[in-house]
Amino acid sequence: MKNEQELKQVVKERYARIAEQGKAENAASCCGATTPSNKVYNIMMDDYSETGGYIEDADLGLGCGLPTHFAKIKKGDTVIDLGSGAGNDCFVARHETGVEGKVIGIDFTLAMINKARINAEKLGFNNVEFREGDIDDMPVNNNVADVVVSNCVLNLVPNKQKVINEIFRVLKPGGHFSISDIVLVGELPDALHKDAEMYAGCVAGAIQKVDYLKAIEDAGFSEISLQKEKTITIPDDILEKYLSEKEITDFNNGTTGIFSITVYAEKPGQTLEKKKVKLEDLQTTSCCDPSTGCC
Repeated sequence: MKNEQELKQVVKERYARIAEQGKAENAASCCGATTPSNKVYNIMMDDYSETGGYIEDADLGLGCGLPTHFAKIKKGDTVIDLGSGAGNDCFVARHETGVEGKVIGIDFTLAMINKARINAEKLGFNNVEFREGDIDDMPVNNNVADVVVSNCVLNLVPNKQKVINEIFRVLKPGGHFSISDIVLVGELPDALHKDAEMYAGCVAGAIQKVDYLKAIEDAGFSEISLQKEKTITIPDDILEKYLSEKEITDFNNGTTGIFSITVYAEKPGQTLEKKKVKLEDLQTTSCCDPSTGCC
């Protein structure tokens, strides 16, 4: 397997090409990055078509969940989407925040940023912006976001703990995230684990489910919970590029599981909004009558 910077470059190059592919081609492969299966498999993606704010032109079929569906976004929230691609989850989030909210999409692939900006301009969305940058070093100040979402992206970053620490940094106290990602239970065969294409395809970069959840806890998050979990099956005609017939049989019948999970967690502390409400409560429950002068 390549080193951290080489892996990032592989992912950046693959996703620049993906930006020019159609949704059908992306949906037929692993996260759009591997050679498409010879059948139409929706290997990882979930269906957004019934989701409020969904824009078909912004959906490249690259996700593995519906994090915005679970993200508890409120009107006026500031939302950050990590690995924003062509803007799909940003536009769904914008539907939830309303015009009074703000959505920031971050992606390190310029082709994706350009595609997302064109989509936003066509839609006239002035409260959605896209910033080029690494999600393990976000171009965002501390304590900015009420909510962070991400869809099948953290598995593409070599240093996942660094990304999770960055999420903690940019969230306001009392803020939360909802993230869909790929995790493992058991070990992948070496041929899959060491292949750069499978890394870009969201499989080889996945870590153990228990380690993923531990990294969230280690970053300081609380109220950690799984909002959704589903099994991911890689078609044999993709596996045969890497494994023998016997190895494919052993892999499919073995103890290794590949899962899409949607994880929720909160940054401890109260938001300013909550503090304001509590202050108002104190002001309306004075212990004495001001007219008597006792206060």
